[in-house]
Amino acid sequence: MSEDDPSSSLEPPSRDTLQDVILNSLEDDKAEEIISIDLKGKSSIADSMFIASGNSTRQVAAIADHLVTRLKHAGHGPCKVEGMEKADWVLIDAGDAIVHIFRPEVRSFYNLEKMWTMEIPPDDFTPDKILRS
Repeated sequence: MSEDDPSSSLEPPSRDTLQDVILNSLEDDKAEEIISIDLKGKSSIADSMFIASGNSTRQVAAIADHLVTRLKHAGHGPCKVEGMEKADWVLIDAGDAIVHIFRPEVRSFYNLEKMWTMEIPPDDFTPDKILRS
């Protein structure tokens, strides 16, 4: 790169992948029952989903706040965040990854793990079968 190139003064991109930053942040903040779900081929919303728990609304909010800050500092851009007001369930949309941070009771009620880890054979969604339903 030349000295005249404005991109030469930018920091190099982070070596940590999006998934690494998320997992490390959740672990550093003592999130519990962390799971990762591969969404490739299951959904177009993201490539992966992470689900974790915090013991209180205060811990859920802190975990989410720290994660958003770490993602931004690692070069993964700003995230969309929902649910910080109550912090029973915070959703962080980090582009290629979605992160759900719950209080345990709320996590148990919604049981997202079950919904997203169900194995559904692709044949069940053919146009013929949908029209016959």
